[in-house]
Amino acid sequence: MKTAVVANPRAAGGRAAKRWRQVARRLTSRFGPLEVRFTERPGHATELTRDLLLEGFDCIIGVGGDGTYNEIANGFVEDDRPVRPEACLGLLPMGTGGDFRRTLEIPAGLDEMIEALASAQPVEIDLGKIRYIRHDGRPAQRYFTNVASMGMGGEVCVRAKNFFSRLSGRAAFLYATLQAFLVYRPGLIDLYLDGSAEGKRYRVLNIAVGNGMYHGGGMYVCPEAKLDDGWLEVTVIEHLGPLTMLRNLDYLYSGKIYEYPKVHHFRARRLRAEAVQTVRIEVDGEGLGMLPVEIGVVPKAMRLLVPVVRAPEPAG
Repeated sequence: MKTAVVANPRAAGGRAAKRWRQVARRLTSRFGPLEVRFTERPGHATELTRDLLLEGFDCIIGVGGDGTYNEIANGFVEDDRPVRPEACLGLLPMGTGGDFRRTLEIPAGLDEMIEALASAQPVEIDLGKIRYIRHDGRPAQRYFTNVASMGMGGEVCVRAKNFFSRLSGRAAFLYATLQAFLVYRPGLIDLYLDGSAEGKRYRVLNIAVGNGMYHGGGMYVCPEAKLDDGWLEVTVIEHLGPLTMLRNLDYLYSGKIYEYPKVHHFRARRLRAEAVQTVRIEVDGEGLGMLPVEIGVVPKAMRLLVPVVRAPEPAG
């Protein structure tokens, strides 16, 4: 395949740039010469990916974190259709949170990641699609590969970025979560599922809408999510006090979240969420804006190279 790399040198607080010579040497050794393009600003990975696909590249290897993969995926799709249907995305995770990597069960070591990528199979996966309000008040739209959330997730995302240079992904998100409790005020969110005219109101800590399983540096919020089933998993966590949350952290990380009495679980193909007060959102680990939002699933929107251990039937 004609293969290119889109790399984010600022991933993991700049640690991706420091490791780039080693990464490039290992990639070239395994795949041969590669076209490499580096991102320079927010949104640049989308532009680079779109250009590479239009130039005829068959595979884009993304080097970075969940936010980088989000931007790359947005370069693969336009108007809910693949820009180049036969092209696929491969992942070499170099970010901090590593949530999409967990869903795909990509190993953590560099050599292991490269071998998993080399033996991966192309699978058609769904994407989420979210319409939201930007921080400047303008409407916007974005596709997402993993999880979008509303409530404290948006607050945590902004704060966690401040700790990425000093802490691991899970530690940064956990520290930011506990810190956000000091200022977060639970929002009243009206949730409408699959076109229902009657919504349900929740006073929420957070609502996660998952195409993937994890967010927030390893929180197992949507354990029943599948990337290729045409559904989104919706996990509503009602408001909890700081001490209550600390006593029940195991529910967030162990896959037992649906057993907790203040958690509600739904499956939907589309949803709408509204709030009177400001409620912030995050999309694939990036704090992008606020409610109201409309979210839907775009089935079989792009091809992803998935490690063989997780792969369903390869795409035709």
